[in-house]
Amino acid sequence: MPHKHEPDPTEIFRVLGAERRLKIIKILRHHGPLGAMKIAELLGITTAAASQHLKALRIVGLVDGERHGYRIPYTLNVEILEDCCCEMNRACGVNPDERDEEGSTPDDYDELIQYKERLERKLRRLNEKISELKIKEEAGE
Repeated sequence: MPHKHEPDPTEIFRVLGAERRLKIIKILRHHGPLGAMKIAELLGITTAAASQHLKALRIVGLVDGERHGYRIPYTLNVEILEDCCCEMNRACGVNPDERDEEGSTPDDYDELIQYKERLERKLRRLNEKISELKIKEEAGE
């Protein structure tokens, strides 16, 4: 489901105030796309309860779910999660780009792959922004 507006960070953090929702984020991060039944099973809760938590996460844009027949596999919206992390870092006075690169590189293989993917997404966004600014500059705006 596409998001028509930028999510409100305060609303996102309110939704993340429920421990089970944080667990759902972790489950989706480690297990990939899953339906409400599997998430409920992993959490030891009812499918209806899992669906309600997923709905709250979907409303603020943290998860996406697209119907495939009777199933709706849910995935993380990594871009929104990264924005949340950046927002929290700013609130705490931490700038991840200023950290010592050697000290901030993960040692675990899976974490390193995720770190690489985050950097690649960040680089794609920077390249898109550069292209937009170049087009504006060439157009004399």
